[in-house]
Amino acid sequence: MIPQPTTLIQLLEEGFKNYESTETIVATKRSGNWIETDNSSFQKQINDFACGMYAMGVRPGDRVSLHAENSTEWLICDLALQRLGAVSVPIYTTQPAKQIQHILENSGSRIHIVSNDELFAETKKIMKSISGIEAVISLFGSSHKSLKHYNAVLKMGEEERSGQPDLLRDLSSDIEPDTLVTLIYTSGTTGVPKGVMLSHNNIASNIQAALQRVPFSLDDIPGQNVLSYLPLSHIFERMISYMYFVMGARICYIEDVDEIREDFLHIRPYFFATVPRLLEKVQAGVKSKGQELSGIRKQLYYWALSRTSFYDPEHPPSGLDRIKHRIADQFVYSRIRELFGGNLTGVISGGAPLSPEVSRFINAVGLYCGQGYGMTETSPVIAAQDPEHMRLDSSGLPLDGVEVRIADDQEILVRGPNVMKGYYNDPERTREVIDSDGWLATGDVGRLDEDGYLFVTDRKKDLFKLSTGKYVAPQNIETKLSDSSFIDQAVVTGYQKKYCTALIVPAYENVLRRLKRNEKTPKEPYREDEYVQSLIQHEVDKANRDLSPWETVKRFYLLEEPLRIETGELTPTMKVKRNVVNKRYAEQIESMYIDDDRKEEEGSSESAEALS
Repeated sequence: MIPQPTTLIQLLEEGFKNYESTETIVATKRSGNWIETDNSSFQKQINDFACGMYAMGVRPGDRVSLHAENSTEWLICDLALQRLGAVSVPIYTTQPAKQIQHILENSGSRIHIVSNDELFAETKKIMKSISGIEAVISLFGSSHKSLKHYNAVLKMGEEERSGQPDLLRDLSSDIEPDTLVTLIYTSGTTGVPKGVMLSHNNIASNIQAALQRVPFSLDDIPGQNVLSYLPLSHIFERMISYMYFVMGARICYIEDVDEIREDFLHIRPYFFATVPRLLEKVQAGVKSKGQELSGIRKQLYYWALSRTSFYDPEHPPSGLDRIKHRIADQFVYSRIRELFGGNLTGVISGGAPLSPEVSRFINAVGLYCGQGYGMTETSPVIAAQDPEHMRLDSSGLPLDGVEVRIADDQEILVRGPNVMKGYYNDPERTREVIDSDGWLATGDVGRLDEDGYLFVTDRKKDLFKLSTGKYVAPQNIETKLSDSSFIDQAVVTGYQKKYCTALIVPAYENVLRRLKRNEKTPKEPYREDEYVQSLIQHEVDKANRDLSPWETVKRFYLLEEPLRIETGELTPTMKVKRNVVNKRYAEQIESMYIDDDRKEEEGSSESAEALS
């Protein structure tokens, strides 16, 4: 059933009715302390901030940029702009000044909201050159006198509301489902960020369809804590936060992902959204924890963990296997669940492919772990797994109302109410990705199986051709390599070469722990040490067993430092910028082929002599 078009305002207002006025609706951890906000205060601040922005001259359709970490105030600003009919322009906290300048100029933002002086330092130097910015608001105070404080805007809003009590009601009544609600600039692995135009109904329709796929009863979640750590500037976490409100959950925004273990125990979350990297680290940590045990306890521990490697969530164990699984659960899996606070129902993973190994592990220990597929341009969810549709390695079935088909060149095409209005001020690029029939070209390659499950292979532009003529999808290989608890990151290369190679960042902490257990003492630099090299080679060999001959990684080069957002090697959503990595590590990549190139040259020389 496809729901009728609606606005986010209407959808969320129904959700807010699930909360008592004095009930905590959002909590944010700041400087180690949890700050709770009840529903009454939350609604008042939204209305006051909306009217305060109106008093500052913001009108329906105006763009307002938001450059801040996750917080209650972030949501208040966002929801206030919705009620005002204005357009929010979220900016990643990790975005460099040059990209921020492009976003502010391209969007025509009139007001810029920033969390604090530390973040403002990134944009202060460019702010004077951007003529459209009329004012800057600081959420948590500033030493700069020119910045207006968040509380001052609330005060302005109170005064505006007292003089115009029907202002927001009148403005909201003019907002239609097709009204633009946000401009989200895609990070992009190449080129300049593009402004994705999403309407109220783009996001609202996606929420309504996704609600039909949640892995729990909607009657069970009201009042439960849900944890949030992914950036609200990305549509994935933002849309899910709206879903939480619709369901009546209490959102808890953590301060630092490095403290998430402590936060799990404090919050005792019922559910949370994640990216695969966190789950991979959990799995690696659980595996290494067993080394601290001994005797029968250690044997039982690793027997239980070994069972997770062949667990199939689509076909759970039965008969004797089910009895064995219950034993493993009683002695091992139940204790793993306690790491998440003991109240967790499950997680949804997005942003990158979730490896079958990690999916098997999390589901086997008694926590639902599904994955979805989507993109900013689709608000974001296209397809998602749910407890009844858990085919491994797939992204599940397309959401109700969302059409998916595969083009002749294997590109995934999507059509539905969640597809963006287009790229802001860029009709040419919009026409490049959305055809006259409304089909959006995702840029991803994939397939639909006989039951309609969607399998995503790779980014179309990431596919490369070996000199042998074989095409390689690097993402699948990288996922298999990263399944190892000893490999933190991997980038596969091989364009116009005979075979695949990989740049690998070892999980040095785990590597050193394993070598110590094996009574091996590596020498620095660790990436050159023979014991480290041998351990990583063993892991590469294991990954190669599941690959086609032309996909196998023949050689690798170990990097000392991880790829980072700050160094431009990763996008804000942790995707590899292959062009940057290939250019930055060109010498290291070439070194993995140099012997073969020399042999080819010698062979050519010998052939020439024979012919002369």
